[in-house]
Amino acid sequence: MRYWEDVEPGATASFGSYLVTREEVVAFAEQYDPQPFHLSDEAAAQTYFGRLSASGWHTCAMTMRMLVDNMASEESAGLGSPGVDEIRWLKPVYPGDILRCESAVVDKSASRSRPDMGSFRSEITVLNQRDEPVLRMKSIGLIRRRPAE
Repeated sequence: MRYWEDVEPGATASFGSYLVTREEVVAFAEQYDPQPFHLSDEAAAQTYFGRLSASGWHTCAMTMRMLVDNMASEESAGLGSPGVDEIRWLKPVYPGDILRCESAVVDKSASRSRPDMGSFRSEITVLNQRDEPVLRMKSIGLIRRRPAE
C-alpha cells in the first residue's frame, strides 16, 4: 500500500493509455457539452478545431480514468481530492488520439486536524500520441498516513 509517507516531492510518473473514440466524444457531448464542434464534423469544420473534437471536460474525465487506474495499480491509500487549482486545455483532442499522463509531485503536507491523513499537490500533463501536451492541471490529493504499528 502506498501511503502519505511514501509520497516524495519531486517524484515523477508516466502512466495511462486512453484511445479516444468518435462514439465516446459524441456521447459525452450529447450528455454534457452539446456544442456543435463536439457533435458534428460539418460544424467543427467551420471552427478553429477543423474537425470533431472532444470536450475539454471529456478530456478531464478521460484523465481522471487514467489517474484512478494508476492509483489502483499502485494500491494507493488515496482518499479523493478537495479540488483542482488550475486546468488548461492546451490543444484539441480528436477521435483517434491516444492520451497518456505525466505527473510530478510538487509538495505534501500532513493534516493538522486529521492526523490519519495528509495531502499532496501534483502537476499533471496529458499528452497525445505525438507527445504534444493537450491538458495541464494542478491537483490536490488526499491520502491516508501509514497506520501506527
